[in-house]
Amino acid sequence: MAKGIDNVRNIYLEGIAGGNAREAVYKYTGHRYTQHSTGVEDGAEGFLKFFEPFVERNPKREIEIVRILEDGPWVYCNAYQSLNDGAAQWVTMDLFYTAPDGLILEHWDTIAPFVEETKSGNDMVRGTTEIDTSVNGEETKALVLEFTKQVLQEKQYDKVAQFVSEDLIEHSPDINSGSTGLTEWLASEDSGDYEMLFNLSGQGDFAVTYGKRHAAGKDIAIFDVYRVSDGRIVEHWQNVEEIGPRENWGNSGKF
Repeated sequence: MAKGIDNVRNIYLEGIAGGNAREAVYKYTGHRYTQHSTGVEDGAEGFLKFFEPFVERNPKREIEIVRILEDGPWVYCNAYQSLNDGAAQWVTMDLFYTAPDGLILEHWDTIAPFVEETKSGNDMVRGTTEIDTSVNGEETKALVLEFTKQVLQEKQYDKVAQFVSEDLIEHSPDINSGSTGLTEWLASEDSGDYEMLFNLSGQGDFAVTYGKRHAAGKDIAIFDVYRVSDGRIVEHWQNVEEIGPRENWGNSGKF
């Protein structure tokens, strides 16, 4: 396991879940820590300004890293958080950029409430967790890139079957299972326009995209996670967060 994955896991489990934010942020971040979670300011002190009060407000913190993968300097992490015996439940998807020595330099995320009853009936965060590293990750990313361009951005919904398995396992709260459920959602007003692909990372049979949608007059940061098998997308997770007004940002923004 690469050092970057270790550091991401540790800043979550030691720093936030374990309540040792000050020790963790100085141990696992590098010469800079550029932040894109808009409620958190840049740098180690910005991290502490947010998370030390967070730890005090939430004495009971159950954090589970559900899946994590690496692609060179990029580390993707999906976590489930239950605070104060389930009083609040959150799903986070995070992207980290790391230095050659594995120290964390930059961070992007989306945070969404955990939804117990999804349209598909599949759990919002469960499903396949193990990365099959025997699969060619570059081929996985190439398939997802073309799906993103041709289907999501160009809206060629007649091509969904070229990229997506008919019995797609869907985990997004708002989308029904199967390629039909995904196509229906993509063609709806709720989906809106996929305006920007910011990052594509992957490992083995998993690929992750982070980008921006515009729907119902709102800008939305969105992670899509895909598992690929036999040349088709067979499983899909999604996490979204509305991008608030610029005057409320604590840093340079979601991207």
